[in-house]
Amino acid sequence: MRLPVICLAVASALLCPGARAQVPVFQVTPIQSSIRFNVKSSKPLAGNFEKWNATLTFASRDPTSAVFQVEIQTASVHSGNNKNDNELKSRDLLNVAQDPVISFKSDKVVQTGKTTYDLIGTFTMRGVSKPATLSLVIADQGGGSGYVQGVVPFDVKNYGMTSSSEIDERGEVDLNLKAQQVSGPELIRKRFQ
Repeated sequence: MRLPVICLAVASALLCPGARAQVPVFQVTPIQSSIRFNVKSSKPLAGNFEKWNATLTFASRDPTSAVFQVEIQTASVHSGNNKNDNELKSRDLLNVAQDPVISFKSDKVVQTGKTTYDLIGTFTMRGVSKPATLSLVIADQGGGSGYVQGVVPFDVKNYGMTSSSEIDERGEVDLNLKAQQVSGPELIRKRFQ
């Protein structure tokens, strides 16, 4: 008769929210954050993406358990010049009608310094996926904030881009995102040598 009681106690401990280990919860917001698209050409072709969604989650208090993901709405690119906006959104470059999202998702995190980490993952644009690496910097004091930064360079031909303008073969997506811890315990950083 004791077996059902033990099973019930174990089941309730597993289902009880207080029994699960808490993890740090971070929020990435547009405040102090930006994502920029740039293709070098005979005239500047650059713009900021105004609509995107990014998440930074942790499976444990270990920073290397992080998973970073961002989805960028290509139609939200804005350069301050309507003609440039139309060219950036055209089928030749971002192709917003067919490819509405640019994304990055990390698969692995590697500590590179006392407060720095490489987010190694997959960058996808215009239906083409390639490996890419971004940097995660976590504040040294208290661990309550961090930055996800990086430039993802790309060869325009690899992504099927062309243009009526004379463009270089290289372009880049530049991410500079601020993340703030909103709940949970502090991250526990390993010593870096």
